[in-house]
Amino acid sequence: MATGGSIESIAFEGRSFSVPADADAGRKLGGSENDVQANGDETARLIKTRVAWGLADLTIAIDDDTGDAEFLQELADRNGFFSVTITFASGNIYQGTGQLTGEMPTASQATTAAINLMGQGRLTKQ
Repeated sequence: MATGGSIESIAFEGRSFSVPADADAGRKLGGSENDVQANGDETARLIKTRVAWGLADLTIAIDDDTGDAEFLQELADRNGFFSVTITFASGNIYQGTGQLTGEMPTASQATTAAINLMGQGRLTKQ
């Protein structure tokens, strides 16, 4: 039986962030994306393109007293990847190395930030 629901938490370099219960994110494991291109003689070619893993449109809780926004900005300022661990409602944990992508606006009323992540290799189930 499939279990969906809230992401329980996400951790960057071991530092955990809470995720609002109503947050939903798009997960891409990484690996290959496929395309098929036709030939003139009605045969076809399979085109495989390597793609990074990703987590899109995730909302996380931000606590200014603990410097959460500053920590995220420090990660974004790095010239390399960092460890990411995501715990889903099903209890499944996925891990990868990645980097924050795009803007990270912090909502002052909700005390949350909208983030996107992408990384090398695959996002793997632990």
